[in-house]
Amino acid sequence: MTKVKICGLSTKGAVETAVSAGADYIGFVFAPSKRQVTLEQAAELAEIIPTNVKKVGVFVSPSREELLEAIEKVGLDLVQIHGQVTDDLFVKLPCANIQAVQVDGDGHVPSSQADYLLFDAPVAGSGQTFDWGQLDTTELSQPFFIAGGLNEDNVEEAIQHFTPFAVDVSSGVETDGQKDHEKIRRFIERVKHGISRTK
Repeated sequence: MTKVKICGLSTKGAVETAVSAGADYIGFVFAPSKRQVTLEQAAELAEIIPTNVKKVGVFVSPSREELLEAIEKVGLDLVQIHGQVTDDLFVKLPCANIQAVQVDGDGHVPSSQADYLLFDAPVAGSGQTFDWGQLDTTELSQPFFIAGGLNEDNVEEAIQHFTPFAVDVSSGVETDGQKDHEKIRRFIERVKHGISRTK
């Protein structure tokens, strides 16, 4: 069963909706973004997330110190790292980690020490998909997430195309820039139950 990450959550109501609807991962954005939260806000929201739902911190080109502080203060289960980073950043972290890769035309998949890879559009958080035909995941050793412009209308097709470990959505479950609780429910329902209904 494909897992679901709902990213960019910043309110108690949205977190509760995602958890009750069956999200496997909740993403908190610590990088500059309209969805950015502070460590204190994330720690407060983390208290209402059950242990079976994993908490992910999203960073852009962080220092090791930044990661360690967030992992400790928020109780993160994973860190998701965008931007230019050296491979040694992924070594000996106290939690699992995801390296985000922006698919920008050559379909190149980097070798990485990260536990997971995440494939995203050239502009993360833009709501745009990347050209799925450019990405060949057949040789990958790590489990991977597919992100970038996913929504309830195209997520089944993405799963059938890539058979990913997980799918990741942020803007695709928003209305007017705010998390839409109905869209969160429908997205998770489509991933968890839509595939079996169509076969």
